[in-house]
Amino acid sequence: MTIRTRFAPSPTGYLHIGGVRTALFNWLFARRHGGQFILRIDDTDEVRNLDAALDPILAGLTWLGIDWDEGPRVGGDFGPYFQSQRADHYAAAAAQLLASGHAYRDFATPEELDAERKEAQAAGRPFLYSRRFAAFDEATAEQFAGEGRRAVVRLKMPREGSLVLDDAVRGRVEFAWEREQDHVIQRADGSCLYHLATVVDDHEMQISHVIRAEEHLSNTPRQAFIAQSLGYRLPVYAHLPLVAEPGSRTKLSKRKLAQYLKNRDFAQVAEHGMRIAQQIGLQPEADTFNPVIVDFYRDVGYLPWAIDNYLTLLGWSLDDHTEFFSRQQLIDNFSLERVNSSPAGFDPKKLWAVQDHYMQQLSTAEKLELMLPFLIKAGLIPDPVPEPVRQTVATVIEVSGDRLKVAGDILTYADFFLVEEPALDPAAVAKRLAKAGTRPLLEAFIERLLAAEPYNAETLETALKEVVEVAGKKVGDLIHAVRVAATGKTVGPGLYDCLTILGREQSVTRLRRALPLCG
Repeated sequence: MTIRTRFAPSPTGYLHIGGVRTALFNWLFARRHGGQFILRIDDTDEVRNLDAALDPILAGLTWLGIDWDEGPRVGGDFGPYFQSQRADHYAAAAAQLLASGHAYRDFATPEELDAERKEAQAAGRPFLYSRRFAAFDEATAEQFAGEGRRAVVRLKMPREGSLVLDDAVRGRVEFAWEREQDHVIQRADGSCLYHLATVVDDHEMQISHVIRAEEHLSNTPRQAFIAQSLGYRLPVYAHLPLVAEPGSRTKLSKRKLAQYLKNRDFAQVAEHGMRIAQQIGLQPEADTFNPVIVDFYRDVGYLPWAIDNYLTLLGWSLDDHTEFFSRQQLIDNFSLERVNSSPAGFDPKKLWAVQDHYMQQLSTAEKLELMLPFLIKAGLIPDPVPEPVRQTVATVIEVSGDRLKVAGDILTYADFFLVEEPALDPAAVAKRLAKAGTRPLLEAFIERLLAAEPYNAETLETALKEVVEVAGKKVGDLIHAVRVAATGKTVGPGLYDCLTILGREQSVTRLRRALPLCG
């Protein structure tokens, strides 16, 4: 069997973390078996600006390294790859189902259906449409049409027996036909619904494995019925576990950000990202700047492979201890047999740890290429970047060490090196500079800076310790004040490295500028 998998998002303008996990599993399975991964867009005729909605999806998948063999901007032998361009395929399938008796025209009004539904509810029984207004022949159809009624096309679902399938993740699954409604597959205006469209597309695109989220499991009976009624061979179904909310078994949703922010780990990730966004001039929108959306991680400066690696572990594992994989290792080892059926909780803290692991594996040169764009966007350095500036930023990266967790962190650790007069954090000034007795300590240290030879981190550390020792103070009484005066912040690379990178003249200028603020 030739393995052909697909990812079929709606063009909503964003990539949900759960959707990416589904795309990734489909991609890995296809790559593992030397097959094809197809990207199909489940849009509708009503989409007015498809490119604006589609671009973020294509850009996100490309950023994550999830390439597709067929689909938008790639082409292929089974196109078109947009549902809005395949309406004639679905209409033909609907006509075939009518002709074979597996579907019927239904002329019931919404009010009549609602009355039947309420009657069933009052009787304490499940609602099952009586087919009272079904037209199984042309004469009945003409009679109803003559009354001014309009028809939809419904599936004529079995009322006895069950559907049994072997799900590649969940094993044997069984669905009783008596619980299935006569689902609408074609509207009165002739347009066809998703469940018919996706079955036709999967068949015509020769999809061998439908690997999708658990939420689609309940759709399987009607889709399998459509496929079998049309004479199609069923694909292998594999329903993946939900990507769940932290500490929950409920599906992760982009609409619940306010609720998730009550989780400390989620809040820390979101606040950290917001600080970076503000520094590079982004105006985050609720729908996109959200830790449930892939765009968030790209804009903040996560590594795409860190995202891929972490998401693969949401429902799949190689063993009970291996957490980090190269791309090829995942391809070589991925299998549906090792996918768990239980909900997989999304853990921002764990993703942060995976990101940190991969960031610390990078060389200074690799980090530099990732981080320079953030400094350019923030307006801190010109584009193209002059070589002396590149060297300065590289030095900052080296001395910052593992403090740089994501590429956007360079804004916190390098910005004060790249401006003439960094702004001083008011809270830091109040806490570290305004403290009584700070000014004479700072003045004494300035004198030592002017005389320090050689001007390097070791000499400056010795000088600061000698100043506080002579004054009978603690190192903390001066070191924090010097950091705020020189950088404007309370955090950053090692203080003596900062002063060395700034150089003697600029360090002294900044410390003197802060003297009037000292207590």
